[in-house]
Amino acid sequence: MANSQSRGQAPIAPELSVGGWLRFLWRQLTSMRVALLLLMLLAVAAIPGSVFPQWDQDAVATAQYVADHPDSAVWLDRLGFFSVYSSPWFSAIYLLLFTSLIGCIIPRVGVYATALRMPPPRVPRVLTRFPGHSVRAWEDVDAAGAATRIAEALRGGRLWRRFRVDSSQGDDGQWLVAAERGYAREAGNLLFHISLVGILVSFGVGQAVEYRGQAIVQVGRGFVNAQVAYDTFESGSLFRDEIMPNFRVTLDDFTSSFRVTDSKAEDFTAFVTVTDSGGQRAERTIKVNAPLNVDGANIYLMGNGHAPVVTVRDAAGEVAFSGAVTFLPEDAQYTSRGVIKVPDVSTGDQLGFNGYLLPTAQFTGDTVRSLYPEALDPYLVLDLYVGDLGLDEGIPQNVYQLSTNRMTPVAGTAAGTPPVILAQGETVDLPQGLGTITFEDTVRYAAFDVRADPMLPWLLVFSVLALVGVALSLFVPRRRVWARVTSDDANGVIVEMAALARGEDQGLTFEIDRAWAIATGATARRQRTREL
Repeated sequence: MANSQSRGQAPIAPELSVGGWLRFLWRQLTSMRVALLLLMLLAVAAIPGSVFPQWDQDAVATAQYVADHPDSAVWLDRLGFFSVYSSPWFSAIYLLLFTSLIGCIIPRVGVYATALRMPPPRVPRVLTRFPGHSVRAWEDVDAAGAATRIAEALRGGRLWRRFRVDSSQGDDGQWLVAAERGYAREAGNLLFHISLVGILVSFGVGQAVEYRGQAIVQVGRGFVNAQVAYDTFESGSLFRDEIMPNFRVTLDDFTSSFRVTDSKAEDFTAFVTVTDSGGQRAERTIKVNAPLNVDGANIYLMGNGHAPVVTVRDAAGEVAFSGAVTFLPEDAQYTSRGVIKVPDVSTGDQLGFNGYLLPTAQFTGDTVRSLYPEALDPYLVLDLYVGDLGLDEGIPQNVYQLSTNRMTPVAGTAAGTPPVILAQGETVDLPQGLGTITFEDTVRYAAFDVRADPMLPWLLVFSVLALVGVALSLFVPRRRVWARVTSDDANGVIVEMAALARGEDQGLTFEIDRAWAIATGATARRQRTREL
């Protein structure tokens, strides 16, 4: 009665201890299925980094996005969508993937090393059930010689066709040959996963120690590779100023070429003089998609434009400002917007100009525009403000924006009067007796992006190794070949051969035929030599 009741009850699974649960979770985490899932999840998690602007890559664009989307941007910022690659959830996926790959690789390396030391699987008792089976007679050779020649045929040949061979004589007098090849397939699989770990490590270390700086340089000027010399600068968490090589770049000249019909850019070339950290000077050129490498840092040509040379005099005739001002292009015709800030005015309030540079100006009624990107007939169209620029408060300002909160418009749209318009070489009196402004000249400038990541060569190496590993795992077949050689008084020697592969393989018959042709052909040549 008790036995019948126990048979009717559902089986009770044993409860797992804390250690049991930890082992279970570790096995799940280090399974290949979970590793592939985490790899796919990492790719999905990186999508917001290309959709939304990032604080550490383009703070200005991110701030503009936040200003344009005040409601959603608050939550996106809290969730880390503006700093994806340093967010806790992206780092968690990254670390889990790293741990999963390490847990997958270590035991598989041990299994693979053990397999390399083991002999090929012994010859099965029945070979007729395997694909590629054949039975052939071999005359004028003994069983031992036939087995030796078959083993040599399987063991020789090109590197990717060689078998690991084990030849022995059975208790019944038969000679047995077992061969296996394709170990490089598993080696390629391991190489791919090890390279993937190398890519992850290189990427992580590179993000921590890399630095990137942007500098806008006018012709005749230069910059040094120092954090304070760049207009914008980003670096990793482990970056230190001491690792920056001490080199200098001077922009000697800048040339551009545009198509006359539609102003499409054809060529940009920056001619620079580079002084490396060892003091060696050299003249080089930098083009778009053709960066210059100096002391391990790549210098990219990212943009260019025109900088008008302006002189502003106050009401007393004293020079309040003189120099070239960078204007940023806004269209294909290089209509450029810029700001001129004049804080050192001795006779009154500070001056601020906000407007456009037209490289090749055309006036049509009340409208003015640029017809061509080159400075063939440049004009400045400026709005004028008077007041406090806010430079004395110690708060950093964008040099390309004019804060008009404490300023009064004097000329331009905001003042309801015509703007200040002047051609190159012209001097114009400012309204209300505020002084004069002279458009002296126009010079070219180039925008450079300097990037240094010491892990980039390692990323390249591991990427190439990963491709090699994938190629080996896809195209190297895993095959086993067996041969049983039996002496026969009537036919000489009977050779029974069979082959097996993991999965469907159309090359098994070819493998047997090739080994047979090499073995018998080599024996025939030796026999003919002996007969001669």
